[in-house]
Amino acid sequence: MSDNLRQLAEAVRARAYAPYSGFQVGAAIVGASGTTYVGCNVENAAYPEGTCAEAGAIAAMIAGGDTRLTEVYVIAGSAHPVPPCGGCRQKLAEFGNGEVPVTMATMDGAEQRMTIADLLPGAFDAAFMEG
Repeated sequence: MSDNLRQLAEAVRARAYAPYSGFQVGAAIVGASGTTYVGCNVENAAYPEGTCAEAGAIAAMIAGGDTRLTEVYVIAGSAHPVPPCGGCRQKLAEFGNGEVPVTMATMDGAEQRMTIADLLPGAFDAAFMEG
């Protein structure tokens, strides 16, 4: 599945709206149904009002009817694989269990794979809000 996810993430990355930073990011995620969803970063002149690629892919997943994710692939034009920001790590933890693989990649082919639990140990979840 990762080869297909890479292709989808690369393609959506090319459509990222990043006129301020020039840093384009693409994400592809697989929902529990097996459907793949994509997202790209969208910047805004009123920083920090933009959205991350991972958040866009999650929003597409929810809009598509899936509520759980099973795999994540994120690609950026950087020298090293770029991990999701803190907010996106929390978003990934909301919709995927700790064992979900997250592949971070560069356009040059470098990849690093971690799990959601590796990226966000001790994640805050709904259990903390129970009485």
